[in-house]
Amino acid sequence: MESINLQLCKLCTCLALIIMLGAWSSKATSRSLQDASMYGRHEQWMVRYGRVYTDNEEKEKRFKIFKENVAYIESSNADSSKPYKLRVNQFTDLTNEEFIASRNRFKGHECSTKTTSFKYENVTASVPATMDWRKKGAVTPIKDQGQCGCCWAFSAVAATEGITQLTTGKLVSLSEQELVDCDTKGVDQGCEGGLMDDAFQFIQQNHGLSTEANYPYNGVDGTCNTKKEANIAAKITDHEDVPANDEKALLNAVAHQPVSVAIDASGSDFQFYSSGVFTGTCGTSLDHGVTAVGYGVSDDGTKYWLVKNSWGTEWGEEGYIRMQRDVDAKEGLCGIAMEASYPTA
Repeated sequence: MESINLQLCKLCTCLALIIMLGAWSSKATSRSLQDASMYGRHEQWMVRYGRVYTDNEEKEKRFKIFKENVAYIESSNADSSKPYKLRVNQFTDLTNEEFIASRNRFKGHECSTKTTSFKYENVTASVPATMDWRKKGAVTPIKDQGQCGCCWAFSAVAATEGITQLTTGKLVSLSEQELVDCDTKGVDQGCEGGLMDDAFQFIQQNHGLSTEANYPYNGVDGTCNTKKEANIAAKITDHEDVPANDEKALLNAVAHQPVSVAIDASGSDFQFYSSGVFTGTCGTSLDHGVTAVGYGVSDDGTKYWLVKNSWGTEWGEEGYIRMQRDVDAKEGLCGIAMEASYPTA
């Protein structure tokens, strides 16, 4: 009897080991299948965005970053409390630090304490409930700055394109590359960063700006082409700053023309933003220049700013982002009300 019990005990132990090994094997198979599936997604992503790596080591490094970012995106999208969605885009194989370093080069500065004119100060009565300057024909198609940190130039040019259309009736795509190459004697330093106010000052002092067609964008710092620069297509007379930390003042300005704004775009949610009204966590360390081209109210009643970015149409809502408006913080969401300005003509 004792011999039978011993054999049964051994049999039970063997069965337990087999079950445990089966479970481990199942988990390992599941993990390997998940990795295989993710490798497949990464390969498809590489084809879609034309990404080529120098060697297998670099490819493996980028795959790990891609995998981590996909997990982050899917986790965020599973949070039903967020009114916006993220998606896999052209930046998914970059760490957040890499992404910021190559694109967000707005050179923030201390706000001036001196009083400057603000021509939209007393226009509240003429401010419509919603505004979309795209529908008014004052916004050119979305552009892509690539890996050049000249967001400031794209922001300033978009605002200049807007005021030019409003004063002449003609929408013309103007040259960011001229600013990158020629506006280099002060704070503005091409792909290394700059300020929209300084860009406006350059355009004014230079008696205008050339067209995109005449002086096309190539995404790298170059030598100023004075012949192309001399072919003026649009002029401004001056520029004004919107009173800082005042979303109502910003509303008054955007109601009348596209406005250059600086924001803190350093978060991963901004990197992978896809759709909806962005309410994500962000600070006020301004690092990116964009253009407010309108405002409105979403279906659920959330007020938003309509913002034109310069990261191509694959990002966001075909290149745009809706950012929550009228937040508790006086600086606005991501500091959007801190350093806004616009050209006059």
